[in-house]
Amino acid sequence: MTRMVTAERLAGIFERAPGLGERVARRVPSDEPDAIVATARDELARMSDRERVAVLDAHPRIGADPAGLSERSRAEQGHAESATVLRELAALNDAYERKFGFRFVVFVNGRPKSALVPILRERLARSRDEELHFGLEEFLAISRDRLVRE
Repeated sequence: MTRMVTAERLAGIFERAPGLGERVARRVPSDEPDAIVATARDELARMSDRERVAVLDAHPRIGADPAGLSERSRAEQGHAESATVLRELAALNDAYERKFGFRFVVFVNGRPKSALVPILRERLARSRDEELHFGLEEFLAISRDRLVRE
């Protein structure tokens, strides 16, 4: 089924990342998920560092209070097995944001939150440039998954 590619539709896919939905909707050649993601990747490459950071910061924190999450994020983030895991994620998120200056984004894909702790620790060892690139790739993987599931 062909769906219209609108800025409003893409805003939901892109977790309301500032301006990205509008930019992609103007240029995307088709409604195919791969075409949308390829156009988004191209637009991200054209953005300033500050704009790319804003895209990552539009995503909710892993382990955030479910009441503040979009319906999509709530379904994707899975569950926390314990308060200990949530405290550890909060501390690691704080360290990540202090080090890199932007939000940790990972394609959760139904994994429990405890499985994300070692990933966050590993990613803390990267350089800012590596992590900005990797975070944006994770953002694009999340976006593609959302498009496929629509």
